[in-house]
Amino acid sequence: MKSMPVAPRSEQCVARLIDANLDRAREGLRVVEDWCRFGLDRADLVQPLKDWRQQLGQRHREHYKQARSTAEDTAAGMAHPAQQQRTQPKQIVEANCARVQEALRVLEEFGRDQDAELARTAATIRYGLYDLEVTILQAGKRAERRQRLDQCHLCLITAPAEGMLERVRAALSAGVSLVQYRAKQGHDRDRLAEAQAIAGLCRDHGALFIVNDRIDLALLVDADGVHLGQDDLPTAAARSLIGDGRLLGRSTHNLEQLQQAQQEDCDYLGVGPIYATDTKPDSTAQGLHWAVQASEQASLPWFAIGGIHADRIPELRQAGVRRVAVVGAIMAADDPQASSQVLLAALA
Repeated sequence: MKSMPVAPRSEQCVARLIDANLDRAREGLRVVEDWCRFGLDRADLVQPLKDWRQQLGQRHREHYKQARSTAEDTAAGMAHPAQQQRTQPKQIVEANCARVQEALRVLEEFGRDQDAELARTAATIRYGLYDLEVTILQAGKRAERRQRLDQCHLCLITAPAEGMLERVRAALSAGVSLVQYRAKQGHDRDRLAEAQAIAGLCRDHGALFIVNDRIDLALLVDADGVHLGQDDLPTAAARSLIGDGRLLGRSTHNLEQLQQAQQEDCDYLGVGPIYATDTKPDSTAQGLHWAVQASEQASLPWFAIGGIHADRIPELRQAGVRRVAVVGAIMAADDPQASSQVLLAALA
């Protein structure tokens, strides 16, 4: 008995399969592209996604579309319970990147014989998306941290003190939501242990944890970010080390430094010293005029710093200050928790 010819039917099925996966890949890319555009405000991430989507559109031949038949698709409209569980942008991005990558792999396998150019394009995009997905997820983590930072009005900067960890714990219990670990002296083993302990306290209280100067310590304890002074690493060099997912703060002492930091890849600024401070006795107090300048020129979140105590909050607020960073006001207080509550109430 002679076998029936099957090639035409097979070719039609492959065309339908290619059409479906081109649609699937382009739709998934659009979902991720729109998150990068509207959620992250990152044109540099949007561009490659848009380019890939256009490349696939150019290779979506008419005969693939003509092979489309939703009525004959036995899985049309089929949903999965996992789709209802995607409530966070991160989950949606991960799911759609996976969707695109799977669709591209199908295009590679079935397009290799009848559409080699499409197969090569699919392979190139698939490998590119593997790397871009990591960058997008890191950017999403940074965006989430920036949102949390935007809600912070009081930053506690640590200083060596008896019972330092208990003082930090008391401040966190009072509602402090941002802690910067600053330790200029001591052995690295001790500083690492302190940073690990404070990082744990911050995680337990849902607070952001920043490390001053030491990028190595920040990475070792998985801190939310680093804070750098004017004499520390350039912003681009620091960003290359900490990645795109962590916060980067920069101290500024005049308007030129503030404007320069805002042109770089910083997330927030320190503005000071407003008053004379024992923490940096050699630094000249810039006064409330500097705070007024910052309030008029700053587009990033910024924290006034230097000699700040609760009784100075009213005049700082009149100068446009909405966020402050303190050391002695909490670390040297007789009751760190009560002092933190007073500061938070004054800033509310």
